[in-house]
Amino acid sequence: MPERGTTALVILLPAAEPALAAARRVDPSLVRPGLPAHVTALYPFLPDASLDEPELAAVRALASKFSPIAVQLTEFLAAPGFAALPAPALQEVTDAACAHWPEVPPYGGRFGPRPPAHVTVAMGGDEETLSQVGAEVRPLLPLAGRAEALQLVALTERGWEPRLEAPFGG
Repeated sequence: MPERGTTALVILLPAAEPALAAARRVDPSLVRPGLPAHVTALYPFLPDASLDEPELAAVRALASKFSPIAVQLTEFLAAPGFAALPAPALQEVTDAACAHWPEVPPYGGRFGPRPPAHVTVAMGGDEETLSQVGAEVRPLLPLAGRAEALQLVALTERGWEPRLEAPFGG
């Protein structure tokens, strides 16, 4: 579990909410509380206490380089303790965030320098439980939506809270 003051750059993707709702029906503990459906652009990001106007301006500038992006979620993937919907349309945004802040390895370096863009549907759960999640989620696919902004969120004593919304295209 991340510590208070941890931040992340995420791309909200409301179109994926039905997949998270399906996972919650199987087991509510599989879905991280406090964050809506999203693709993580960079986690962990910079510590909340270190975020100053130049860093916030850099997030805005990065977001301004992208137009809103049509996203099609067509595939459900499961691995031990994890289920996701790949979001390749957002790979360019996640790559740009990682390139802009090379001193901040995505996911602490656990998945290499270029983890695939995805919506996490479930974290935890055994093989049978994730199979049930897949049985609930696959009939919902494809899910289609638009990614329109980068959002900076921080973990506080109240949970994940937005710090900045940076629209794509400025």
